[in-house]
Amino acid sequence: MIEITGLAKTFPARGSNAPVDALKDVNLTVQDGEFLTILGPSGCGKTTLLRMIAGLLPWDDGEILVNGRPVTGPGPERALVFQSFALLPWATILDNVAFGLELRGVVKAKRYERAAELIDLVGLTGFESRLPGQLSGGMQQRVGLARALAVDPKILLMDEPFGALDEQTRRLLQEELLQIWEATRKTVIFITHSMEEAVLLGDRVALMSPRPGRIVDLVAVPLPRPRAATVDAIEGSAEFAKLTAGLWRQLREMQLFRRHSAQGRHRSSEPAA
Repeated sequence: MIEITGLAKTFPARGSNAPVDALKDVNLTVQDGEFLTILGPSGCGKTTLLRMIAGLLPWDDGEILVNGRPVTGPGPERALVFQSFALLPWATILDNVAFGLELRGVVKAKRYERAAELIDLVGLTGFESRLPGQLSGGMQQRVGLARALAVDPKILLMDEPFGALDEQTRRLLQEELLQIWEATRKTVIFITHSMEEAVLLGDRVALMSPRPGRIVDLVAVPLPRPRAATVDAIEGSAEFAKLTAGLWRQLREMQLFRRHSAQGRHRSSEPAA
């Protein structure tokens, strides 16, 4: 279980730029085995929050607990999958997938055996000896996912992993991720800008406000599971349309309110004629 209480983060001023309040009073609980998607406007602190859960970024106030233990840095129970593929360009696909196991001191034969299993799981058998630059973007993201799974984390933290991909590849990888999750039932926190993706993948959708980011709503997704084999039917359902429309309505209202508030502050600061 992941428990986040009163989390806040301010990035200090740099040069002539004012300090940035990134997050304020973030409260969230993620259950074991849950697939939680996080949705919010650009710049609302989604990635900042994920990096804090991963233990890669400190915070100013609040607490993050993983299975009752405070997060003080990275841990073996958490693995992060980035939007950028972050692969070792000089290493083969097999070595990239096995990299985390090598860092943990797993002997070569065992880490290669496990890496080969995961390469097969993500549909890349036959590409073990290729370099990342010889693969498409979608294939590289599959390698990144296999590398994260290799260390058998309890928690997968995914920062818009499909955001840079074309629509066809993105849809295929959504289905593949659903299959993997249905087989492993790991806890997943998945950041996205897509309302459709958030609903298709998630058990719940956490909706964040514009900066400073906080959780303003938690939307349950009562769509049946397993979903990997029924994606087309799910996306064509009235419930799917209702959920995505509701999320867009909330996002739109937050964005318009922020814009009108900013315009009001600007007018009030103008000198009188």
